[in-house]
Amino acid sequence: MANIKSQIKRNRQNEKRRLRNRTVRSELRTRTKAAMAAAEAGEGGAEALAAAMQRIDTAAARGVIHANSAARQKSRLQKRINALGE
Repeated sequence: MANIKSQIKRNRQNEKRRLRNRTVRSELRTRTKAAMAAAEAGEGGAEALAAAMQRIDTAAARGVIHANSAARQKSRLQKRINALGE
């Protein structure tokens, strides 16, 4: 446990951010799975895909995930959706 006041505060801040980031990443996975399920079922796939892409962009803008990671996730998701349509 830290003895320095600033480090104690930093630990509190890091814990808050960790929990906030965890919920965002969890939602990303949920939206991605929902987009894939909708595309496989053939109903509402475009809306689910748009929602997933928007959440990925938002997470990158807020610094939860890196911009390159967001681009990679979006690319892979789009590629999987396109493969289902063929």
